[in-house]
Amino acid sequence: MKTQKSENTKQLIIEKTATVFNVKGYAGTSINDVMSATGLSKGCIYGNFENKDEIALSVFDYNFGKVTQHMKERILATEDSIGRLLVYPQTYKNYFRYPYLQAGCPILNTATEADDTHPLLKERVQKALGLWKTSIENQIKRGMERNEIKADTDPTEIAIVMISMIEGAFMQAKVNNHMTELNIAMSFLEKLIKGLKV
Repeated sequence: MKTQKSENTKQLIIEKTATVFNVKGYAGTSINDVMSATGLSKGCIYGNFENKDEIALSVFDYNFGKVTQHMKERILATEDSIGRLLVYPQTYKNYFRYPYLQAGCPILNTATEADDTHPLLKERVQKALGLWKTSIENQIKRGMERNEIKADTDPTEIAIVMISMIEGAFMQAKVNNHMTELNIAMSFLEKLIKGLKV
């Protein structure tokens, strides 16, 4: 019973601090922020997590998992390969509708901070990027097998360009505090994806 209570408390800490870490980043989030977001004491927090690093890693997994789950559900609801790829620009163009994206993409937010200062977080981001790239490549390969996507399409090239456009546009939207660049980039990405159709 105590184990279940401990797991519930850990989950509460992760969920309540997910947005805080995504907005403020690893360095900018203090233990006081964690206490404020959860309503728990420092002792309770450190009774469930060894340190702030452990919380940050769990929170990144949680945030990335939310985005992945959303994408997976929308992709699987679409049979056509082009439609599946269009889920990406359509979601990011309307990111403000989704609470877990409102503070920005967790991969981008974490990557910009963790590149040299936090090797474990950097490793998590690398793994997340790898999974995202593989997922897009697999959708393209599926489309080629089903004769829905042109046979001369390079899945890796398209995956890298898609991710770069999404993250670059997201970064510009955050820095400039408006949607113009994001909307332009996602509309262009939609055209690029539709151009893959047989």
